[in-house]
Amino acid sequence: MNRAIVHMDLDAFFVSCERLKNSALNGIPLIIGGGDRGVVASCSYEARKFGVHSAMPIRMALRLCPEAKIIKGDYELYSNLSHTVTDMIRERVPVVEKASIDEFYLDLSGMDKFFGCYRWTQEMALSITKEVGLPVSFALSANKTVSKIGTGESKPGGKLEIRETEIKPFLNPLSVRKIPMVGDRTFQLLSRVGIRTIHTLSEMPVLVLQQMIGTNGKELWKKANGIDENPVIPYSERKSISTEKTFATDTMDIPDLQRILNGMSEKLAYQLRQEKWLTSTVVVKIRYANFDTETKQTRIAYTSADHTLSRVALELFNRLYTRRMRIRLIGLRFTDLVHGRHQMNLFEDTEEQMSLYRTMDHLKNRFGADAVGRASGFDFEHKTLL
Repeated sequence: MNRAIVHMDLDAFFVSCERLKNSALNGIPLIIGGGDRGVVASCSYEARKFGVHSAMPIRMALRLCPEAKIIKGDYELYSNLSHTVTDMIRERVPVVEKASIDEFYLDLSGMDKFFGCYRWTQEMALSITKEVGLPVSFALSANKTVSKIGTGESKPGGKLEIRETEIKPFLNPLSVRKIPMVGDRTFQLLSRVGIRTIHTLSEMPVLVLQQMIGTNGKELWKKANGIDENPVIPYSERKSISTEKTFATDTMDIPDLQRILNGMSEKLAYQLRQEKWLTSTVVVKIRYANFDTETKQTRIAYTSADHTLSRVALELFNRLYTRRMRIRLIGLRFTDLVHGRHQMNLFEDTEEQMSLYRTMDHLKNRFGADAVGRASGFDFEHKTLL
């Protein structure tokens, strides 16, 4: 059976959400992000014409597009609309993978027997726009890589079908930058040896690519040739990561409990970033000395930033711990995970904070997860601050 894989993307999602709330923002250059020291979380197509793009410092964006309007962003609105669209798709699609807050993979293999896949996807996209008010782009092809590249080429508001026989002609003239796994470093490396188009890359010997870029060389060659066997992974709201600690002696030491919770937040947030997840729900659990167990949770905007998750976890703990009884266990869980493009809270983080996270993660990757951390989460009896 031939595969039919759709990549569906909500166009300029954060911007579209803001325009849904305020139609006066339609048609003007718009930047979603923090203050002068923050970075661009998203921007309208009007702003992109001036060279503005995501993760760019706000100050630089304003130099390129001084007429742009800056909006800090509404976390709750974005999360709610994302969940609304997710629920709509899951009700109608056999297999769906939520790749990030605003993009999805749909496996429609076999549906051509009953209803044309392209026509079905087109009606699904129209339903989202009509019922939720958000513009959608999509591409239908034989695998995830080709459909994702196709969506990028069709935006904004595009609809594209790339049949099996059309894959190579479609991919060949495109820049190697269009392949999802090619970052700036890989692009520069390939460019230095004259590999700038997907067609040139597809004709390179696999062994040569492996010598150039390591074990990913074969995977890159396959993608350049339109080959991708990766399945659409069914999305599950239950996916989570968690940790907990049982004390040898029951405790009421609030500062120590808060320190432990901070350490847990940092450890789990690092794991989120390493595995490229974002969480939208934080759950804190405590078990009292008499074995009564209580939990409290809250939904937040998708993030993987330590300082945001730590703050929310402490707020939940303070609301949860009301009995003033000794505690024998404390736990923390992050759930409702989606794969995220951004590893930080781009609405609140400054350039300095993002640089700090990159440095800390680099040190942890090199020397171990406990090599460096915030003082508020460290056990000073057993660890050393760098």
